[in-house]
Amino acid sequence: MFTRYANPERFMGLSAWAMPLCAVLSLVLFAIGLPWALVFSPQDYKQLDAARILYVHVPAAWWGLGVYGFMAVASFMGLVWRHTLADIAARAAAPIGAAFAGLCLATGSLWGAPIWGTWWVWDARLTSMLIVFLTYLAYMALWSAVEDENKAARLAAILCLAGAINLPIVYMSVEWWYTLHQPSSVRSGGLHASMQGPLFTMAGAFLFGFIAMMMANVRAEIYRRRALAAAARRARASQSSASVSAVQPQGAQA
Repeated sequence: MFTRYANPERFMGLSAWAMPLCAVLSLVLFAIGLPWALVFSPQDYKQLDAARILYVHVPAAWWGLGVYGFMAVASFMGLVWRHTLADIAARAAAPIGAAFAGLCLATGSLWGAPIWGTWWVWDARLTSMLIVFLTYLAYMALWSAVEDENKAARLAAILCLAGAINLPIVYMSVEWWYTLHQPSSVRSGGLHASMQGPLFTMAGAFLFGFIAMMMANVRAEIYRRRALAAAARRARASQSSASVSAVQPQGAQA
């Protein structure tokens, strides 16, 4: 499937209907999930209303990591098989993933202040997630710093793949080390059924929102590259016409 839609024309055909569909699904799920999570879901018996922020924090964390995983796959394809669209997709996903990772850190701090009594600790989970966020920023900065887009794509892909080493560390940090951060309630089965609905609804809203925004970014980049290519063709045609015009008088004199 990745190879099939590495063709820009096929991708544009797919995204023409998939992008608005995903955008609508995301908006509908947010419209359901936000009031369900923040107003109608039950209080946690220990954390009370402070637990409601986890309905935003947890999906942001999941997809902050998930988007980076998507970028790593796309970067590998771009680096090995030279699929330009894979490089474009990885670049298009980066600001969205960075926003998710930043939201994860911000909401985690808001939750930690009343529950832990501090906004931040150099905990293994928090620190490794911060590294993911900084890697996103470094990836985007590298793309912007290198003028040659082919070279920028190769360097950014290498950086992305190197940063992917951190993903299992983030995921397993609460298992490998003693940390202040609590273990996964979903993986352990400790999440009450009444809390699963709003959590997974919000997770779906984040996912479809990512797909819609990523497709929009890719389409914008394809249009940009097509415009640049058309401008380059017009410039070459103009130069050729100017050269012909300059040569004709000499031929007439001969």
